[in-house]
Amino acid sequence: MVNKVAIIFLLFSIIAIIVMLIEDKNKNETIDKEIQPKEEVALPEAESLVALVFEFAAKGQVLNVPFIVGKTGIQEVYELWGESAEKSDLSAAIYEDYPSQNATIGHRAEIVFDIRSISEVIQQIRLKDIETVKGEADVVRYDEVGNLILVYEVGSSYQLKWVIPKPTESEPNPIVDHISVVTDAAEAVVQEIPIISKMTLKEKIGQMIFTGVKGTIYSDETKRLVSSDKVGGLIFYKKNLKDVNETTTLLNAIKKESENEKFPLFLGVDQEGGRISRLPGLSKLPTNKEIGKLNDPSYSYKIGIHLGEEMNAFGFNLDFAPVLDVNSNPKNPVIGDRSFGNDVEIVSDLGIQTMKGIQSQNVISVVKHFPGHGDTAVDSHLELPIMEKSLEDLQKLELIPFKRAIGEGADVVMVAHILLPKIDPEFPSSMSHEIITTILRDQFQFDGVVMTDDMTMNAIMDNYEIGQAAVDAVKAGNDIVLIAHEYANVIKAMNAIEKSVNDGEISVERINESVYRILALKEKYKLSNKEVTTVNILQLNEAVKQLSIK
Repeated sequence: MVNKVAIIFLLFSIIAIIVMLIEDKNKNETIDKEIQPKEEVALPEAESLVALVFEFAAKGQVLNVPFIVGKTGIQEVYELWGESAEKSDLSAAIYEDYPSQNATIGHRAEIVFDIRSISEVIQQIRLKDIETVKGEADVVRYDEVGNLILVYEVGSSYQLKWVIPKPTESEPNPIVDHISVVTDAAEAVVQEIPIISKMTLKEKIGQMIFTGVKGTIYSDETKRLVSSDKVGGLIFYKKNLKDVNETTTLLNAIKKESENEKFPLFLGVDQEGGRISRLPGLSKLPTNKEIGKLNDPSYSYKIGIHLGEEMNAFGFNLDFAPVLDVNSNPKNPVIGDRSFGNDVEIVSDLGIQTMKGIQSQNVISVVKHFPGHGDTAVDSHLELPIMEKSLEDLQKLELIPFKRAIGEGADVVMVAHILLPKIDPEFPSSMSHEIITTILRDQFQFDGVVMTDDMTMNAIMDNYEIGQAAVDAVKAGNDIVLIAHEYANVIKAMNAIEKSVNDGEISVERINESVYRILALKEKYKLSNKEVTTVNILQLNEAVKQLSIK
């Protein structure tokens, strides 16, 4: 009986194995069919691919990427693609890498404004293919590593950028490295801030003005600047800040007035340390030249922290520091010991650490004086410096600290008044579209706030009418025009900018871009009208003593 059961069990086992083998065979045949390479579909000719890329770009899209610049939120990207492999925070924008998608996504205020693609499809296209299909680009330039960049305006508000290795004799027709479809970061999100659409043109222009005040007490003129002209920021000089209590009384009165306004004020001062120290009652910190000789980045960070603490103690929220000029000309009459030295690496490292120290105290840092004031022979306070340097020359020295600071999170860049005839023979840097928009915005990808140095310096006032100078500064790409002296100059500038918008010389969209950047910065630092009661001068000076260079 047992043997019979065993035989039956064995027969069933054999049948089951045969059935399984048949099923596996059928399954494998199915799988084989599925994994067999499909008949290859030939990709379009390169010129057809170019046309297709332009067609997508005109809609704000990139081939094989399901997002639209200016209309997609970064959360949608996360939902579809997950977290990025790497994230870079550059000034006011964030870039996230997705290697598996061959794409990089740039976003600001949660809105995607830049999509870059390095897909194999794109890398089948050559320089001549693009030129054959679309002809000459709207803008042709080179980036800091020598790549050729062709920029085409496409659709109503998009740019398509082709990034290609520089053509050479051995390779005159290089293959495309990557493409980028971009919409303006500010315009992409301005619709997300309803308050901008409700602002009057005068209110918008007011936000773009940074001006000085007269005297040491709260005056009717200062009140007009805040409540009637609605300026965005006020700068204070030594003549305004003669006494500790008087200074806090002045700032508290201004803040009280500002409570009635839609936006808090930038309250700024040149507190660099060394000989350029505006705040009253404080012991002097070492000069940047002395700090440069020490060459200790951690010490520079501590200096930055202390500068931020001094600013907070008095109620200021913006420091026009640090100086990132390389003091390459020992006869330079304006920079000197304000610079960390003539070594570009030291200037970059120490300047960036000072900037970060200031920022760590929730104080806005303004890096200056772009594109570099260290090799000028005259003081721009007195006359217009002329510097016979090409862009290539600047890239080897002057521009390096600024480019690195932008990569490390600079919020504001101040532009100097320097005429560079080899780059722009008509306008000084503070009014030059080539220097501000082409170099600082496009090449360095800086999308933070750009502001002029004081437009009432002789470098400008002796050569330009202040109203037209302000207009040219805005057209060049500045977000803020600094007019430090004389109320009449402020009114001339504001009226001239308003007229230029009404006449169509400057678009409302261009004004909106700047207002967005300004308001975004104020929001980032949570500026408030909190009043200061007392300033502990003894504690601040004791900290300076501890920071003295032994």
